[in-house]
Amino acid sequence: MSTEQTTEALAVNDIAELTRGFELSLRARNRSPITVTSYVRTVGLFRDFLVRMGMPTEVDRINREHVESFIADQLERWKPKTAAVRYGDLLQFFKWAVGDGEIPISPMVNMDPPVVPEAPVPVVRDDDMTKLFKACEGKSFEERRDLAILRVFFDCGLRLAELTHLQLADIDWVAQEVTVLGKGRRPRSVTFGARTAQALDRYLRTRRGHPLASSSALWLGPKGPLTDSGVAQMLRRRCKRAGIAQLHPHQLRHTAVHHNLAEGVTDGQAMRIFGWKSRQMLNRYGAAAADERARDARRRLSPGDRL
Repeated sequence: MSTEQTTEALAVNDIAELTRGFELSLRARNRSPITVTSYVRTVGLFRDFLVRMGMPTEVDRINREHVESFIADQLERWKPKTAAVRYGDLLQFFKWAVGDGEIPISPMVNMDPPVVPEAPVPVVRDDDMTKLFKACEGKSFEERRDLAILRVFFDCGLRLAELTHLQLADIDWVAQEVTVLGKGRRPRSVTFGARTAQALDRYLRTRRGHPLASSSALWLGPKGPLTDSGVAQMLRRRCKRAGIAQLHPHQLRHTAVHHNLAEGVTDGQAMRIFGWKSRQMLNRYGAAAADERARDARRRLSPGDRL
């Protein structure tokens, strides 16, 4: 069997050959592991698509038509938001390729990202959250752990990855706050209330009897630190037990944003609390209840009652 049949001979400027350099560049810029994984995976998906369609895989032979064909394919397979994420990932790859001298200009110059229809994430109703908390009542390790997780989620509005990566040392009991490492590896501290503090304290006391209690990770599962998927599975189980519609972890963050804004937290304060650099993200979160907040504000002001 010939070498060509057993291994694929790649050009030095093939996307597959450049991926390592791109990944190293991302790590050198201290991008988060989740971001690096997303970018690299998208580049791999793009190359697989090019091969499947008989298109060139050398970076200097790729043009706008090839990228647009890939994005169109993504739109057929996935939701517009996913296609938009892939578009942004490729934008960064070709920007790196230009900066590293692999190509003189990006094939994505003057390309527009796919339109993502606004689909507000519904906030969780108070009675559903109450049912969810009640579904975790008990003194077992899992019951106390799950209640503490839900309390922190609901109270602090953390991202899923921020929550699962919490360490024991990230809890400041004096200031009653947790410190998380957000997107772009930007640390921030978020305060929590008395009920969350009580749930955390009860969990930590029960945690001492766990076989892996010496772990620095805050949340423990049967075999080690709890993962993102482990938290999502826990939420599914608790929703089923509570008899409420299935919730996504991100809904708890959206709900926290809504309650903070409804209680008078300013836009600037919200951006700091929830770890955003862009007002676009502020507008997107809690959008499902924005009309409700506006009506409540209107009722409080009611200009007609002033005269």
